[in-house]
Amino acid sequence: MRIVPAVDIRGGLCVNLVQGDFAQETVYSQDPVDQAQAWWDALLEAGQKEDSLIHMVDLDGARSGVCCILPQLKMLSRRGIPYEVGGGIRSLETVEQILEAGATRVILGTAAYRDSDLLEESCRRWPDHMAVGIDARAGQLVLSGWLESTDADALAFSQRVAEAGASRIIYTDILSDGMLSGPNHEMTGAVARKSGLPVTLSGGVASLDDIHNARALAPLGVDEVIVGRALYVGRFTVDQAVRAARERP
Repeated sequence: MRIVPAVDIRGGLCVNLVQGDFAQETVYSQDPVDQAQAWWDALLEAGQKEDSLIHMVDLDGARSGVCCILPQLKMLSRRGIPYEVGGGIRSLETVEQILEAGATRVILGTAAYRDSDLLEESCRRWPDHMAVGIDARAGQLVLSGWLESTDADALAFSQRVAEAGASRIIYTDILSDGMLSGPNHEMTGAVARKSGLPVTLSGGVASLDDIHNARALAPLGVDEVIVGRALYVGRFTVDQAVRAARERP
């Protein structure tokens, strides 16, 4: 299981939100690229090298529908830092721009739900690089930077994503995100079972026990854990997280 540090960008700064609420924002770094570099260096020092990357989130893009962080992405590529990107990716042109900037994965969220043609065509063109972010509250999809609730079932959507050809699902329980209250292991496992895809657990990781418990989901296909706020506030280090991800539950 891999640890994936998160770098959320808004207004050019590295920030963290509570449950996606822009009114509950904490700034952790003035330079998101330097922050990504710090997490990347820590991953390498901890010995997690294979398939590692940094999770980059374009919060302004999630609200506007336009990628707002291309300069930062290009700088990451120049530094040799692998990354995935989510937020505001709603056209084939944007997917192509981000891949050309050097991204390892592009994450479709709102667009994957609203535009099945975009989902299917992007998966056809770039089959190894397309992931879908499923953000849910109480098992129902939430869209547009978590500003729009729906009655769509997250599990049913995960199956549709798999049928469209996505390579991975990143599942975020937004009631947990930024709360340091523990992730939704049960729902993450259910998404993995339903979709049959590799799944990244996201939202609410607060302790090494949370990572250790996520390791128990590995037989279902859950092979990554995104960690954000807990790293920023010092609940544990990257090295400790990597070691916990390697331990048997």
